[in-house]
Amino acid sequence: MFNNILSAISAFFTDFGDSFYENFIAEDRWQYLVSGLGNTLVITVLSVTIGIILGFLIAVVRAAYDKTGRFGFLNVIAKIYLTVIRGTPVVVQLLIIYFVIFASVNIDKTFVAVLAFGLNSAAYVAEIVRSGIMSIDNGQFEAGSSLGFSYSQTMISIIIPQAFKNVLPALANEFIVLLKETSVAGYIAINDLTKGGDTIRSQTYEPLLPLLAVAAIYLVLVMLLSHFVTKLERRLSKNDRR
Repeated sequence: MFNNILSAISAFFTDFGDSFYENFIAEDRWQYLVSGLGNTLVITVLSVTIGIILGFLIAVVRAAYDKTGRFGFLNVIAKIYLTVIRGTPVVVQLLIIYFVIFASVNIDKTFVAVLAFGLNSAAYVAEIVRSGIMSIDNGQFEAGSSLGFSYSQTMISIIIPQAFKNVLPALANEFIVLLKETSVAGYIAINDLTKGGDTIRSQTYEPLLPLLAVAAIYLVLVMLLSHFVTKLERRLSKNDRR
């Protein structure tokens, strides 16, 4: 009985070792995951940069309309944009941008992915930032006016810095969400992390280890980012208590 258990364990590790070698070592297939991870990180960082910049602009327009009634036309456009982007799946937006908008243009696929994910992220960042701006007490606007600041100067010098501090953890969480959303970039044949694992699977016909490796890499990245967000929230809480 004991010998049978040892034989089964030995056979399992032998099969696992052979499978590991075939999936990752043979023909340097591990490079698919490394290059895919690099593309995923590039797309994520550039997309979140676009999302933060565009999201802030949209949030300022919408907050200005809510506070003063200004920028009515821009506010309508912003609301339509937010409704469409937040109401449709990101993978559909990616496919529309690549196969419809840029159908007749020879364009870099990574640029398309960055644009699609950036526009999608901007819609969520805009609402996060707008909620942060709206949470600032109106007395702050009155204080700016008493100092002779215009509305724009008050927003830039007083309101936005406070709002940014309040929503910073939420923005960091948006980065985590965006990292996972980029896993659909393979729909337009970009060799991202998920596509790299799928490429290995298509060559070895063994889906378990490649997909587990992809899942493990995403999990480690998310855990690291979550740890960073937790430390950020604690630091901000300590600063608020001072």
